[in-house]
Amino acid sequence: MNIKSTLPVLSKLLVKWYKENSRTLPWRINRDPYRIWISEVMLQQTTVTAVIPFYERFMERFPNLRDLASATIEEVYGHWAGLGYYSRARNLHRAAQELAKINFPQTANELIQYPGFGPYTSRAVASLAFSEPVGVLDGNVIRVLTRVHGLQIAWWKPEEKNKLQKLSDQLAQLQDPYLMNQALMELGATVCTPKKPACLICPWMKHCVSFENQSQMTIPRQKPRKKSEIWVWKPQVIRKGSQICLAENHYVPFLKKTLLFPGQAEISKKKPKKFDLRHTITHHNIYIQIDSKVKLKGSIKGAKWVEISEIKTHNPSILLQKVLHHCFKNK
Repeated sequence: MNIKSTLPVLSKLLVKWYKENSRTLPWRINRDPYRIWISEVMLQQTTVTAVIPFYERFMERFPNLRDLASATIEEVYGHWAGLGYYSRARNLHRAAQELAKINFPQTANELIQYPGFGPYTSRAVASLAFSEPVGVLDGNVIRVLTRVHGLQIAWWKPEEKNKLQKLSDQLAQLQDPYLMNQALMELGATVCTPKKPACLICPWMKHCVSFENQSQMTIPRQKPRKKSEIWVWKPQVIRKGSQICLAENHYVPFLKKTLLFPGQAEISKKKPKKFDLRHTITHHNIYIQIDSKVKLKGSIKGAKWVEISEIKTHNPSILLQKVLHHCFKNK
């Protein structure tokens, strides 16, 4: 099958389907690049249903770029709490401070220069807000494109991913990029789903290679998981009255560049025999040995004393809450 020759008919069928079946979502009410950008960042690692209430609350507090840029990072964390992956919120804030000084860039090549704007986000904002003819490639689009063309490829590898990116770019150049990219993502989210694709109502059913040979459930191939790592973390919980000592984290690979308890950590081949708590962040299995009796000697680089009652505004991660609860539960 010549993939390129099928793209024109696929693009027409999909845009027609999208116009008739698209969902009403709060970030689709207009083509404001700021609103689109916030939604795209929130939707990373999170479902549409889960994102909507967070998005509406966030937009009510930060309705435009300047409001977000002028806020403190603690305020941003406070309105991000519950979405997880807090590096997204931090990059969002940093990028807003830079973007507020200029007119919002309109191309993917310009946007990718800013914090948190990777290949996907920059292309999504440029195409959805400004109709730049570039394709998007997220998990939904990867699934749709590999299934329709029957591609049993290692899509996570750069060479194969570039092939899919070129297919997405070609589709975006055949129709209005705004409609085309929305349609691809919509098809993956509502019809060509991971576990139970609704093939009989798919606009591409008659042209879908994986439907023809019934290989939908084996495409796309499953990406190998990162090998889990055991970390022994020894946080120092240093208290002074109603305040606790935090410092910017440069010593452990989880929760990077956030305010964390000072301390030490090391990777281990096996779990320790004694530990106070256990916590998991992505592929990091963290065994926590708390030192709550340490006395402050000298100064800690980047130390910040914060009210214990306000710690969530400085770092919303549940990990800190678990450590504090363990330290103070019997006091």
